[in-house]
Amino acid sequence: MSQTPRALLALFIAATAVPFVLGPRTLPAQGTHLWTQSRIEEFEKGTPQGVAIHSNGTLHEGPGLTDLLTTPSTFIWSVAVDKSGTPYLGTGSPATVLRGSAQKDGKPVTIFETRDVSVQVVRVGPDGSIYAATVPGGKVYKLPPNASTKQDESSAKLIFDASKADATPAGDDDAKPNRESKSHYIWDMTFDAAGKLYIAVGGPGVIYRINPATPEAKPDVFFKTDEQHIRALAWDAKGNLIAGSDGSGLVYRISPQGKGYVLFEAPRREITSVTVGSDGTIYASSVGDKSHNPLPPLPVQGVGTITFTIVQPGSLQAANASSSTPDGTDIYALAEDQAPRKIWSSKDDIVYALDAQPDGILAISGNRGHIFRIQKNGDYADIAHVEAQQGLSLTNSGGAVLIGSGNTGKLYSLGKAQSHEYASDVLDAGAFARFGRVEIEPGSTNYELLTRTGNVEQPIRGRGDWGWSDWQPIKDGSVQSPPGRYLQWKAVLREAGQLGEVGVNYLPVNAAPNVDDLVVAPGARLNPQPTNPNQQNVNISFPSNSQPAVVPVDTSSNNQPIQGVKDRAAVTVRWAAHDDNGDDLVYSLYLRGDSERDWHLLKDNITEKAYSFDAALVPDGGYRIKVIASDAPSHNPGEALTDFMESDRFEIDTTPPVVSALKAEEQSIQCVRAPCIGPLHVTFDAEDAASPIAHAEYAIDAGTWQYIDPVGKLSDSKREHYDFQIPGKSLEGKSGEHLITVRVYDRHENVGLAKSVVTGSASSK
Repeated sequence: MSQTPRALLALFIAATAVPFVLGPRTLPAQGTHLWTQSRIEEFEKGTPQGVAIHSNGTLHEGPGLTDLLTTPSTFIWSVAVDKSGTPYLGTGSPATVLRGSAQKDGKPVTIFETRDVSVQVVRVGPDGSIYAATVPGGKVYKLPPNASTKQDESSAKLIFDASKADATPAGDDDAKPNRESKSHYIWDMTFDAAGKLYIAVGGPGVIYRINPATPEAKPDVFFKTDEQHIRALAWDAKGNLIAGSDGSGLVYRISPQGKGYVLFEAPRREITSVTVGSDGTIYASSVGDKSHNPLPPLPVQGVGTITFTIVQPGSLQAANASSSTPDGTDIYALAEDQAPRKIWSSKDDIVYALDAQPDGILAISGNRGHIFRIQKNGDYADIAHVEAQQGLSLTNSGGAVLIGSGNTGKLYSLGKAQSHEYASDVLDAGAFARFGRVEIEPGSTNYELLTRTGNVEQPIRGRGDWGWSDWQPIKDGSVQSPPGRYLQWKAVLREAGQLGEVGVNYLPVNAAPNVDDLVVAPGARLNPQPTNPNQQNVNISFPSNSQPAVVPVDTSSNNQPIQGVKDRAAVTVRWAAHDDNGDDLVYSLYLRGDSERDWHLLKDNITEKAYSFDAALVPDGGYRIKVIASDAPSHNPGEALTDFMESDRFEIDTTPPVVSALKAEEQSIQCVRAPCIGPLHVTFDAEDAASPIAHAEYAIDAGTWQYIDPVGKLSDSKREHYDFQIPGKSLEGKSGEHLITVRVYDRHENVGLAKSVVTGSASSK
């Protein structure tokens, strides 16, 4: 530690200075610690492979996720499967329809490309034809079954164009043709039992119906709403069309005749997906905040002309921007003759697709790429993670679940896993530690637990996880891995395996405390509640934060250094220390003079980090302070560790300088008027035993003090000589004796004084 003499004098700073902050991570108190993982939020930090993490905080066997293919596109917005099991993908950036393979590492084949932003929906018709809907062009193209050649907008058959569709409901003879309501977004498509195609559009929300088997068939308006978008479609067992909207978050049940009924209005603004269970329960996922509508108003321009500005729903904007979820997701269950129930909610996931299962639903989410299995009663499990950032689409064909992702566009298959392993989050013990017994929740069965340790935060992959120990099974319930700072455990689940709470006992090896900073402040005394109202409050801080000034304490500041008062007869020592084990510390202070070899105990068993003592207890001179920190209160006798730091040299000086040989002699002049006094020639010597003379002053007849320089101008020695003249004109008209007083300061503000009397004797002219 190195400080200049100026830094030693700069011992007080403004109250707005930043206080000293301990940097290293600290641990709880000494002794054995227990690291546990028991809640789903804790298990989510680990890495599951074929393991489902249940909401009750247990690990079970889960499905496997196979990476089938990677596309050239950024997003897979839609997945459909034909009767032979061949998948077709609707993609964005670039916008294409790809024919994939149900086999791993299959190569996608482009069968359609468009200059639009994306192919938002792809469906396989009853005759095997492929139907592709584009955004924001709002067009639907029909591609032949088993298409093998690439088509584009000019060669593919266009069967629907939203910009040319009439949004006037059929049978409404009084309504004028609505040619201004040009929808440009197609969000979903579905076929009914008769092979008719239903198209959900947005801007405003309309569901069109068309018969693709009829040449030159024109679409008719099946259902129209005031909502901005119809986002999702599904069929119930009675032939009703279930639709979810964006705007007010409505779920409609629409009869085969096109009569709509609102089943539910969600607290959120957008229904991203709907699905219907085998028992008729309708499930709907909702996102977005109704108080922050991302859609601008529809401005009126001129007379009778309306210009629509179309904006994507918030969920699609979030996926395209790779941004965080807009306020998370809620999923509701709507059962007949029952009130809507919220069965699942997340603040961190945005659900893009749902699929009904015998005991609930599958939910595919973005932002973290999680796949959830959610039961009717609200219990759920995180069953798989896609490597890509967004899980966007899914299809379930004959029990085979295919999942499309975004960032990047990959196709996955969800099925039986070959192995079921879970690697935990990494424990940071904060210091080198020994690991002991592993505690497992009762009821856990058919599992094997292994551990590994290291002294770098993460294993260095690509070298056999170099830098960490190998995985070792626990033996007799205890960790067999060597001591280290970091630990990770891995569970291997066998058939019907289940693992609950896992706890690892560990004992950090004692590390010596650290003394981080030390400052000595002569002329200051700790006094949190000063009794003398005339004493000036000051702040005592470390040299790294100090300024060369003594300033008042700003009591309005929330970041105040420790408080003290100015006191020339005191010395204050302040230090900062920490212990990586979180041990309690005790301190001792030692003092050593300039010419001394041994340290002398000043005070021991100090629990605070500051101490004041009287400077008069030691002779004037130069000294250093040493502070020793010990973790003895937290350890057995004889096992304590220590650290120390020595201060820079400082001076103690409580003795005032001595003024000697003061002489004041009048010089002869001719007076203009009597009485008068001529110029005074003043000389004196000043000497201090411990520190250089700082400055000197004189006063006449107890008047104003006037600064004077020593001979040679520089005041830098313990002994200085002064020789100066006082102009006589300052005493003209004043008779009798005059008092000449001088005072001298040393560097520690000790003051020495002397006086001399002179009588004016000059005569008149």
